[in-house]
This record gives sequence, structure tokens and C-alpha cells, in this order.
Amino acid sequence: RGHKCHEPAGLSCGAAWEARPPSLPPESTDPAPSARQKPHGAAERGAAGPPAPASHLPQEAQAYPKWQFRSCWPQNFGIGASSPVRASSGTEPGTAHTSLARDKRLSPLRNGGGSGGPGPPLRPSVSTPSFCPRYRYYQNVCTHSYSYAWWDWARWEREIDWMALSGINLALAFVGQEFVWQRVYLSLGLNQSEIDAYFTGPAFLAWNRLGNLHGWAGPLPRAWHLKQLYLQYRIVERMRSLGMITVLPAFAGHVPQGVLRVFPRVNATRLGGWSHFDCTYSCTYLLDPEDPMFQVIGTLFLKELIREFGTDHIYSADTFNEMSPLSSDPAYLSRVSNAVFRSMTGADPEALWLMQGWLFQHQPDFWQPAQVRALLHGVPLGRMIVLDLFAESKPVYPWTESFYGQPFIWCMLHNFGGNHGLFGTVEAINRGPFEARRFPNSTMVGTGLAPEGIEQNDVVYELMNELGWRHEPLDLPAWVSRYAQRRYGAPNAAAASAWRLLLRSAYNCTGVCVNHNRSPLVRRPSLHMDAQLWYNASDVYEAWRLLLSAGAALGSSLTYRYDLVDVTRQAVQQLVGDYYLSIRGAFQSRALPELLTAGGVLVYDLLPELDSLLSSHGLFLLGRWLESARAAATSDREAELYEMNARNQVTLWGPSGNILDYANKQLGGLVLDYYGVRWSLFVSLLVESLNSGSPFHQDQFNQAVFQVERGFIYNKKRYPTTPVGDTLEISRKLFLKYYPGAMKRSRAGPA
Repeated sequence: RGHKCHEPAGLSCGAAWEARPPSLPPESTDPAPSARQKPHGAAERGAAGPPAPASHLPQEAQAYPKWQFRSCWPQNFGIGASSPVRASSGTEPGTAHTSLARDKRLSPLRNGGGSGGPGPPLRPSVSTPSFCPRYRYYQNVCTHSYSYAWWDWARWEREIDWMALSGINLALAFVGQEFVWQRVYLSLGLNQSEIDAYFTGPAFLAWNRLGNLHGWAGPLPRAWHLKQLYLQYRIVERMRSLGMITVLPAFAGHVPQGVLRVFPRVNATRLGGWSHFDCTYSCTYLLDPEDPMFQVIGTLFLKELIREFGTDHIYSADTFNEMSPLSSDPAYLSRVSNAVFRSMTGADPEALWLMQGWLFQHQPDFWQPAQVRALLHGVPLGRMIVLDLFAESKPVYPWTESFYGQPFIWCMLHNFGGNHGLFGTVEAINRGPFEARRFPNSTMVGTGLAPEGIEQNDVVYELMNELGWRHEPLDLPAWVSRYAQRRYGAPNAAAASAWRLLLRSAYNCTGVCVNHNRSPLVRRPSLHMDAQLWYNASDVYEAWRLLLSAGAALGSSLTYRYDLVDVTRQAVQQLVGDYYLSIRGAFQSRALPELLTAGGVLVYDLLPELDSLLSSHGLFLLGRWLESARAAATSDREAELYEMNARNQVTLWGPSGNILDYANKQLGGLVLDYYGVRWSLFVSLLVESLNSGSPFHQDQFNQAVFQVERGFIYNKKRYPTTPVGDTLEISRKLFLKYYPGAMKRSRAGPA
């Protein structure tokens, strides 16, 4: 980054421009690198940072909407020259992954795990990819709540090191922004109670930042602001020391109600409610783009943020996340985006806007071509980068002519709510980035990972990272066989066969696929749930058998033990679906003995066994999530608030189940005390209905089960943070008990 581009070699270029109009000279260069703006107090903290790269696109791009990038990094793909971390040829040509990085979310850098085997040695040599996009982006605004909410510096450091080893060079740096916002609001004349009424609790800050929510599960204690501020200092320093471009937040136009008290003549309109929330906690105020306060607030915030943390000149803002704009008039939409951008350049003339493109596919009826073009063209071409956030399933670039000339990053979203559950769209992922590069007049400038939650389905993220270094799709069966060897540190035929089965089944959803786990296991029970799978259930059962058979050879590998839990968990999830269908069928045919049998197995054996399995591994513990929330507190009162946030997010998601079970997890403790209790009540009421001859009323059940769900949030039970039991023994026990019948049912097909 920051190197002049000399064609045709182009190996040290930040961006070489292809298909340029004939009027342009044969060689264009990135703007000269300028010194990074020094954070406020940086001298005291020693955080001056290395010189900044040029971080915006060639100015000529602003005049020509049809252009294409061919991009490469310097040989160390953006990692600082003085850094001890280097790219490695790894175990395959054309990659820059190390054997350490291949263990992904279970590597020592991330969760304290490890491969359990030495793996190939780390090589000092550097490989040159055949094609590499300029940007390799990582994170989603929602990840900061679903996964990062309670992280301390040790966990952040592991994540940032994993990012470096994975070649990430562009990432959000959103921590601590509420400290700066509070300072801005106080300087404008708001009082502390108005600010406290605006910020949500820590587990819901992502949607406060997006303008969707205010106040819910808050307020934020003063200690939270201070701890997050100092955490952000370390985050941005570490990212920059490894050559990453940090993306800071910017003003999107949403303001607290207190702004209307201080400035009674301000032109602000209240938006509608968001996702089953009423105006108690939703319906944010949006400033009119032409109101002078829009620029005052936006520029003031960004100046304060830059003074605190420095800048790499890229900023993120999302004005209409899952909310309909006040008008579909293209002129209005263009004024909004222009106002957001001007508030950025008012603080930083070199500003470049990074925007999530989720809104375009989420509300396609509103965002017609004229509206999309207007919003995008409110910003000079080349001064915005759009994240095509869900490109593996619902790409936006094809129907917007490559975002009408604005650069975009092809992103894999993959996960919603941090749900557990084996899932992938590997064929679409394997093709998608290359199709986007070949798209006529493509403005694609990178690839990205944008999951709502992490620490699940490592193989999908490993694949996506790999593709960023390739010039053509991979041979997936061969690739996943090598993945199994790298992951466990040793070759094993059974493990490789298991992964090939998983790849062709659970990881190969085709068409428009949404990875939001809606298994009956994690949904509020009813008689109208869908238990259908997108793959052959027997493939997962057989993969379970194969993986379990490799236990003698691979049992010392921590990644193997994690995968055994995860595959067994998936098999049990399928079994829950089978037993649900049996329960529903028995009730509808009024067969009480069959209902008692199926319901009894589910409630008294299968779910407790699943809970025991999950409790045998540290990464599947409810206590880990809850205790990390409590550990972020500085007082008992704070600890209770944070624990309530953590419990509510993975269950009710709101005061009254507003987004019920959206962020469902399969964790030891949660399965038994939350999902298990719901199922027990459901089966009991079905049995009572048959015994009494009275109909089953779903509304009455919902009212009763809500008390169970709400009771879980406030029961104050402390859950273990250390695993109990032997994973292999528990999995084997479940296998011997359930595998024969499961295979028989899956081969017989639906009844």
C-alpha cells in the first residue's frame, strides 16, 4: 500500500487501473501517501503509527463510472515491513496462509485452542497470488454485538493477529465511539439523562449505532465508556502496526430526542418502528439533510474521533438500515447521501465512505434502480465503497450495473445472529467472486467476510479467505480433504471422507439460502414448524460415524474435538426435528401412547444428552458467554445489567420477544434450562389436550411459555465456565443409541 503502480508488473501497486478511457495517460498512480493523522495524546501513548497508505481511489475514477481494478499488495500483503508476521506459502501454492492461520477460530490466536498437531513448518518465503483484490475486508456492524460485545484486550489481540495471518487489510474499528458521542452531545447542550436514555445496553449497541434502537437494556455506565475508550486505543494501534486500514464510524443522521430540546427549530423527522419494536425503544429521529445541524454534528463528531484515534481516511455510516426512507424521491435520497459524505469531508478532506449494501437487497421494493442510483451518486464516484454484503446468495451488483460505477467489495455474509448449525453455500462462494470480477465494467475492488456472528463453521471462512488469493475456483472435494489434514495436523482417511460428505450436504445449500437456524430445537414450539432440510440427513449421520471412528488417531487434537461436538450437535439437531414430527403426527392422529413415547425421549433423554455433549467443550458453554459479560463490569450492579443483556440477546431479543430466538445458540446450560423447559411445557400441554379432549391453543401456550422464557433471563443461576465430561465418550454414547434408527429413518424418507 502506498507504492506507486508501474505496469505491467504491478506487484507493488495499491490499485492499477484497467480499461481506462483512451484519454487517460498510460500510467496512473495512487495519490501520494500522507502521514497518518496522529491521535490525541499519541505522544504520551507512543501510538504515532507508521506512515499511512493512500486509502482512496484514483481521482480519475470520479469522472468515469465504468472502470475496473486489478489490484495487488506489496509482497507482504500489507503487513508492516518491520512486523515479525510474514506471509507463508503454507501447504498449497498460491496461498499466504500459515498452518497456524488455517486453524482459524480454534487457533491459539483466537480461542486458546490449537490444532493438536505440529502441522507444516512456518516458512519465511512469500508467495505471489495470481490475482488479489486491493481490499480484504472483515466484520459486520452486527458482529460487534453478537460476538465482540464482552471482549477484553487479550481476546481482541488474538482476533487481530488472526486477521493479519488471514491477509485482512480493511476492518471496522467501532469500539469506544459512545465515549466520543457522549462528549459531543454534552458539548451541544444535552444533559446526561437524555444521553443515557438514548444509548442501548452493550449487547444491543450495533442497532443503536444503526439508528434502529434507543434505550433498550441501558443505560451505559460511565465505566463502560472509559474501558471501551482505552480498549479502542489498543485495537487501532495493533491493527495499524500490522498494516491494516481501520474503518472508523461516522455520522449517519440519527440523533437523540434531546437534540430537539436544545435546538427546537431543527428539522428532524421521526422514522417508523423497527422489527416489532414500538416507539418506546425505536422510531429514531433523522435530521433533514439540508438542516445546518447535520453538518455541525457530523463534522464535530468526526473531528473528535480523529483527534482521539487518528484516521486512515475510511469511514462507515448506514442511514437506512432496515428502515424505509421518508421519501422515495431520488433527489431526496441523493441529498441524504451527499450530506453524510460532506459531514465526513468537513472533518477529513480525504474521506472515503464505506457503506453496507444490505439495505438494497433487504427492501428491494423500495430500492428500485432510480433510488439506488440516486443514493450512490450523491457521493462522487470513487469516494464510496459499497459492501455487497450478502453476495453469496443475493448479490446486488448484477442488477445495479456494478453499483452504478461506485467501487464495491464482494462479501460473504453467511451467518445471522451468531447461530450454531452447519451451513454453507460453498458452490456459490467458489464461483461468486470470479463472476463478479468478470462482470462487464466491474467495479469490484475486494472480497470480504461479513458475518453477523463468528465462532462457527470455520471451514466456510477458511474457504472464503483462500479464494481471495485465487484466480479461478477451487476443486472443492480436493480442497476440503487437504483442509481436514491441515486442521487436525495429520492425514486421516476417515476424517477426510467425513468432510467431503459435509461439503456436499450441509455446506452446499443452493439457490437463495439464508443461514438463520430455524430448527425446531431452537424455536418456540408450535404445531406448524418446518423441519425440512436442504440436504440429505444421512450424509451428516455418516460423517458423524466417520469422524467418531477417527477418535483414536485424532483425539488429542483440540480442533478435532471441537468438530466432533459440532457434527454430533448437528446430528442431534436433525434428530430433534424427527421427534418433533413424530410428536406432531401423534397429536394430530390422537395417538396418546405414541405422543408420550416421542415426547418422553425428546424431553428426558435427547435434550439432556445434547446439553451434556455441549457442556463437555469450553466453546459451547453458556457460562462462557455470561461470565464474560459479568467480567466486563466494575460493580455488582453493572454485572447484573450486563448479564441481563447477554441472556436477553440469545433468547427474547427485546422486552417481549420482539425478535424471539433470532440470536439462538446451542450451548451447554441453555439447551437444558431454556429450550428443554419450553419443550417440556409444550409436550405436557399436548398430552393434557388429548387427555381432556380440549383443543390445544397456541396463543395460550405462547403466554405461558413467555413466562418461562422471561424467567430464564432473571433466574440468576450461575453456569460453569469449564467443561465437564469426555466429548468422545458422550458422542459415542449418543451414536450407539440413536445412529441406527436415524439412518433407517433417513433412508426411508419422509412418511
